[in-house]
Amino acid sequence: MSVTLITGASSGIGAELARQLAAAGEDLALCARRTDRLDDLRTEILAAQPGRRVEVRALDVTDDAAVFAVFRAFAADFGTIDRVVVNAGLGKGAPVGTGRFDANRATAYTNVIGALAQTEAATELFRAQKRGHLVLISSMSAMRGMPKKVTVYAATKAFVAHLGEGIRGELLGEPGLDIDVSVILPGYIRSEMNDKVKKPMPFMVDTVTGTRAIAAAIQARKPYARVPAWPWRPMGTAMRHLPLKVVRRLT
Repeated sequence: MSVTLITGASSGIGAELARQLAAAGEDLALCARRTDRLDDLRTEILAAQPGRRVEVRALDVTDDAAVFAVFRAFAADFGTIDRVVVNAGLGKGAPVGTGRFDANRATAYTNVIGALAQTEAATELFRAQKRGHLVLISSMSAMRGMPKKVTVYAATKAFVAHLGEGIRGELLGEPGLDIDVSVILPGYIRSEMNDKVKKPMPFMVDTVTGTRAIAAAIQARKPYARVPAWPWRPMGTAMRHLPLKVVRRLT
């Protein structure tokens, strides 16, 4: 039975991904800061999928030591971790230079240092096992520098995407290891992170639909995926070349 560890699993895409992977037959190691929500999610999943095993633990990904401790504890629980989904992140921010360094710093620390800690801990486990599947949730905003409140967030997601690609390149040269690395770039998917955004967002899809596309890319072990494929696969290509005055309209 395959075991998937998901961070940031208490809400939004993380929680829905847990539901969908459990329905596909996977056991789950779920962690997030809000353990009450994790407990409720565990109860929900086991009621729908009584044959599954779901373990939960509290985790703040900005606590480096806790990241390594929790990942190792889950590995001890199950005897192995087959996949880690680096999903936990923060989406708040403000235009740079407008007096909200605190918000931008929190986003940068969580999405960069937190993602690095998770990735280090996961890859350490996989190296010891000589196998595994590392999944990093980036964002379509990583394709270009973005303006307004998204500037720092987009920059952090570009870090995540390049981190994954670099690790993939490193592991390709190491014999005896069967470790896949997937970088997933979701487009606009409704979640708790953006549910307070009042401005209509182009091509927004609901959580279930968007997460279904993410889950499919993960299960196919794709090295790189823009999801949902329409319109984000062609949109990503266009974003690389469009003038910034056009790209800024997507925020």
